[in-house]
This record gives sequence, structure tokens and C-alpha cells, in this order.
Amino acid sequence: MRDNLDLAASAQELAEAAPTGSLDHAAASSVAITLATTRDIADARKALDGVTPEDVRRAALDLFDRLSAEA
Repeated sequence: MRDNLDLAASAQELAEAAPTGSLDHAAASSVAITLATTRDIADARKALDGVTPEDVRRAALDLFDRLSAEA
């Protein structure tokens, strides 16, 4: 089972691969930071509910769901 820091590293890799300023970059960066600074998957999920703007939140939650399904 992968922990938050493992998932954060995966999200960071995706952020680095995405074009700066893109929706994918913003979402992956948000997920990476959130996972790196929360205790567990449940806390990370709750924190991502507060991401703004809405399009970044939706993209971040989609990415989080994909990554956490691998955990």
C-alpha cells in the first residue's frame, strides 16, 4: 500500500511533466502539496475540497481519485 508521500511523489512527477500554467499542472501541484502535508488519504481528500478555482478543484479531485485507487 502506498502512503501519502508516495502518492505525493507521483503527483509531483505529473506536475513536472505538465506545461507550466496548464490546468493539469495546477491540479497535479495541488494534489502533490496536499498529499505531502496531510496525515492520510481521508485528510487529503477533505483538504482538496477547498481548492479554488472550481476547474482546478475538479481536475485535482479526478487526479486524486486515480492516484488513491492505486494505493
